Amino acid sequence: MAARLSLQWVLLACLGRIVSSQPASVDLPYTLEHPYEQPAKGNGLAIEKPNMIIFMPDQLRYDSVGIFGSDVSLLGFKSTRAGFRSASGLLMYKERKIVQTPNIDAFAREGVRFTNAFAQASVCSQSRCSMFTGQYPHVSGHRTLNNLLKPHEQNVFRSLKDGGYHVAYLAPRGDLFAENATELSVSEYGYLEVDDLQSRFAPGTARSLDEIADDNLDVSDPLFHLLNKRGSYNTTDLNNIWNRVYYQGLRNETETYNSYDASLLRGALKWLENPPADQPWVLFLPLLFPHCPFTVEEPYFSMYNRSEMPLPISRGELTGYMPRYMDSIIEAAGLDRATDDTWREVKATYYGMITKLDNQFGQVVNKTKELGLWDETVTFFFTDHGEWLGDYGLIEKWPSGLSNSLTHDPLIVGGAGIPKNKVFDGMAEMVDLVPTMLQLATINETYMHFGQSWVDGIHELGRSGNSNSSSFTWNRTYSFTEGGFLTSEEPLLEQAAFPYDIKAGLQHNETTLVGMATSMRSKEWTYIYRIYEADELYSRCDDPGERHNLADEPEYQDIKAQLKGDLLKWILSTSDVIPWYMDDRSPPVNLPSPAEQYQARLGGKS
Repeated sequence: MAARLSLQWVLLACLGRIVSSQPASVDLPYTLEHPYEQPAKGNGLAIEKPNMIIFMPDQLRYDSVGIFGSDVSLLGFKSTRAGFRSASGLLMYKERKIVQTPNIDAFAREGVRFTNAFAQASVCSQSRCSMFTGQYPHVSGHRTLNNLLKPHEQNVFRSLKDGGYHVAYLAPRGDLFAENATELSVSEYGYLEVDDLQSRFAPGTARSLDEIADDNLDVSDPLFHLLNKRGSYNTTDLNNIWNRVYYQGLRNETETYNSYDASLLRGALKWLENPPADQPWVLFLPLLFPHCPFTVEEPYFSMYNRSEMPLPISRGELTGYMPRYMDSIIEAAGLDRATDDTWREVKATYYGMITKLDNQFGQVVNKTKELGLWDETVTFFFTDHGEWLGDYGLIEKWPSGLSNSLTHDPLIVGGAGIPKNKVFDGMAEMVDLVPTMLQLATINETYMHFGQSWVDGIHELGRSGNSNSSSFTWNRTYSFTEGGFLTSEEPLLEQAAFPYDIKAGLQHNETTLVGMATSMRSKEWTYIYRIYEADELYSRCDDPGERHNLADEPEYQDIKAQLKGDLLKWILSTSDVIPWYMDDRSPPVNLPSPAEQYQARLGGKS
């Protein structure tokens, strides 16, 4: 009996060696070189391979784009400032357009605007990695500013490049690709033109302005004027309130000409005059405006009357439990020193920055039309995240901040036969960008993502004018956003100098303030779950400014329970992805055998 068992083990071992010696391509239907693919879908356009332009401002609030409505602080519940009460006792407000964005508004009337699109993170890198991979931040650990897309990770730019598109990334903008990954995903990267002044600040040759000041520059040197404007931050009093609200104010012509966005725009307009003629292309334009510091040149700086600026949602208007980071940031940065006039000044400057970028966007759109590219180019307009802009007494953003003002995305798509002047009001996520772009490009999908293409819905809008049409199935009930960290991850969080020193310090000194959190939004509700703090529940219909947390109110417990259950299902169904290729279970191993190594240790003796 023992002999038979021993023989069986020998045969099984031999069989294992035989199986493992077979080439992977014989046994495996999908390999790393030839993964499983979802066949490309038709795009419904007259052109099979349209060009694409992505115009992407940074830190742009949804309600600060004219066509999407007025400032959110004018809507919904308010206990102070001008308004009138309805019969139900609610204080109502007339909507008025505050921010002037004529070019963006005109583009929206030539395309489709999305009223319920949300970013999947409220911070730069996390949001960008998510939207361009179609995966949520928690799936691959892209939850910090410094964990970027690696060479082995798929993304929509890489899919487009592999599918025959020329991908132009016309700015040295980071927050997306790690080292050696950019080259795999784009065809060209950086400024098209670098003028003399910019070259003097190039890597390897850059000197600080203090060092340059010692040169006693001639008044004719552009740097002389730049030096005269330096010190927009008060360097003698770092805790000056204007520093802590990231305000710099009026900038001069030299700063304007040599700004990141101006250089990007000049290159983009020139590039469009001579794009690749032998293949379709993607032109990616990631701007910095209106990200703080809040600064802009004339005429934009004085464009908005400070006295007419609506005040932000005040901390005192909030009811119910609010996350602890609010009071902690206000106290640490001294934001309670900001007066109404402070916030009006910041808002007016921010709005001026937006009108400036609107002008730049208009130049890009007009250029495509002048060159006859409009009818063969799909243009996307969206941002990575929003800005508090004084709401709740806060400024800028926070990794676990999930407020509507940080996550609501002003998404617009138009050109190349996209239906005109339509509104898509279904819940949308920026992860949907990946399948949308691939369907527009009629390129196969080669990796797992969680997006849903907007293309069929967009065409249904063209046919029926209603995104709720029964002939179109849109399966997204919620839009999810996430952020924050575990306390055990504290050593991996960002280290930042002034002016981000206070926020970075809070994250390290009391990491529970930036604990992991997820929000889910339907058309009716916003629910937020925080791992170290209490839940939040807001009515999107009655309280779009998210002033009143209803999570502890008895009459809303059934709603909260339903949302929490759906959140759990989402977490489970998106917690990981299976690669679209298979590994050989017994791959060849290129090591000297144990017998060879043992013999070597004996010095060749048997």
